[in-house]
Amino acid sequence: MTPKCSRIPHTTYRFSGYFANYLAGATDQWLKIAPLANPAMLEIFNDRDRYPLRDLVPWAGEFAGKYLTSAVQVLRLTQDADLKECIISFVDELVQSQDEEGYLGPWPKGSHLTGNAPNVGGKQGHTWDAWGHYHIMLGLLLWHEESGDRKALNSVIKIADLICTKFLGEKRERLVDTGSTEMNLAVIHTLCHLYRKTKTQSYLDLALQIVDEFAAEGPDGPLAGDYLRMALAGKEFYQTPKPRWESLHPIMGLVELYFLTGEKQYRTAFEQIWWSIVKLDRHNNGGFSSGEQAQGNPYHRGAIETCCTIAWMATSVEMLRLTKNSVVADELELSTLNSVIGLHSHTGRWVTYNTPMDGVRRASAHDIVFQAREGSAELNCCSVNGPRGLGMVSDWALMRCEEGLILNWYGPSTMETQLSADVTVRLDGETEYPREGLIKLRISPSQTTQFALKLRIPYWSRDTKVKVNGKTLKDVVPGTYLTLNRRWEANDLIELELDMSLHYWVGEKECEGKASIYRGPILLTYDRRLNTMDPDDIPPLDAASMKGGLMVNEKRLPTIVLLEYTAIDGRKLRLCDFGSAGEGGSPYVSWLTVKNVRKTPFTRDNPLRTGTSGC
Repeated sequence: MTPKCSRIPHTTYRFSGYFANYLAGATDQWLKIAPLANPAMLEIFNDRDRYPLRDLVPWAGEFAGKYLTSAVQVLRLTQDADLKECIISFVDELVQSQDEEGYLGPWPKGSHLTGNAPNVGGKQGHTWDAWGHYHIMLGLLLWHEESGDRKALNSVIKIADLICTKFLGEKRERLVDTGSTEMNLAVIHTLCHLYRKTKTQSYLDLALQIVDEFAAEGPDGPLAGDYLRMALAGKEFYQTPKPRWESLHPIMGLVELYFLTGEKQYRTAFEQIWWSIVKLDRHNNGGFSSGEQAQGNPYHRGAIETCCTIAWMATSVEMLRLTKNSVVADELELSTLNSVIGLHSHTGRWVTYNTPMDGVRRASAHDIVFQAREGSAELNCCSVNGPRGLGMVSDWALMRCEEGLILNWYGPSTMETQLSADVTVRLDGETEYPREGLIKLRISPSQTTQFALKLRIPYWSRDTKVKVNGKTLKDVVPGTYLTLNRRWEANDLIELELDMSLHYWVGEKECEGKASIYRGPILLTYDRRLNTMDPDDIPPLDAASMKGGLMVNEKRLPTIVLLEYTAIDGRKLRLCDFGSAGEGGSPYVSWLTVKNVRKTPFTRDNPLRTGTSGC
């Protein structure tokens, strides 16, 4: 089986506006400097057998892989020459620290892939060793795809061979018995990727064996998440034995197995899990998890961890490839424009650990400082993982399908890609989206060519207007791709006007009596910095009379969208985009009191469950 749509390798991107600024900030202020500023990211592999042993967190081996994955995915979008050189040096040093057997973790001999080591927090403890190898494998595979670097691929093969030698077969040890199974079983995902590239049967055999281990039982109950059987039985994700966010990585192995084997059960289970999370655990800001796991409650006030949202977005990329459902692309946009922007400092210098629906933003280096160690003062699971949220735009912005091209990204940009062996296509987007809803797209093939261009029509855009070379098109349906199949010539013009009218998610449970307000894909948010009233004195709004005007965006601490509304009591209330809210350390609130809004049920056509004014 092949994906219904996929990213197009070696597409070139040129972004402008706020997104370009975030990319530049993350590149210059973090990705280029992190390895030198935190040399222990690599040194923990070089001195793993030297005494005294380093005092490490159980997941220490993941930092290098997560950093590399973020760096490569951002490089796809920027082609920054200095970042590329940084990655080349990083990969060279990383693969040199691999031992002859293929081990590329931070733990001493005798502890390799056992799930235990003598130096976890200064004592004997559990390790996420296979999990660390998974992230290194993923980063090296992405780098090989981008650069053709053979030594990166060889390193991944050595890791996979080591894991197969240790765990493949009935008479071997079981990977599930190494503990921390929602983490350590994640190698199923990269084994599938590597099998597709090399066709080495043992990699597929171990991936299938890991699926069997998903259902393993121990004396005290399930050892792993039982993802396949429980999803096929219709269970919600939060009801499974291991509903932590890390489980999404082994779950992504299911969709890869569907592509490799064509067995429908893998697809069915994966889709059940994805929709369960959208309905019950994806928050109003596009973030996932409450206290690092699914709770079956999108209103839950537990921490929305950066790593959880990044894993959710990676899972959504797989769902989009699987289904070619434009609503999935809408979800990726929601998460990117709200949570991913919101978890980053606009300078790119830091990311959060927790980006709550209401609260404050704190740098991960403050919130989870317990992960810092000698030589890696800034390293934690989120600091290395956050920029991947920006880089993942390369996975879904412009995609290829059987009919032609799919355009999902509507921000100001120029994208150029290979349509066929002898035809390239450039797409120039002139727009202030998501500040405004009008997008002017110039389509320029290198020669006049017939192909289909599919435009994402968001489900929240109830009244979308589309013109091609001045001719108005009819029957534009929200929540679908609009297919424009024609002979394209240089500078053909598409004018796409999305409906940016307000829509509302009425809260329940912990958010009873409140509502979230959206303008297009943007979650509007109170920020104390922009208002005269305190968070406990925010006046109610009336949806029937909300006619806010766009204001000039803040420059010192930039906003993407800034509007002013008159509240019911006559006071002025300024709302900005969620991504900018709290940038200066001030409290922010995204669940607000709004009168005259009606509750809208969740449906797969409207997963944000938003409606218009109740009047």
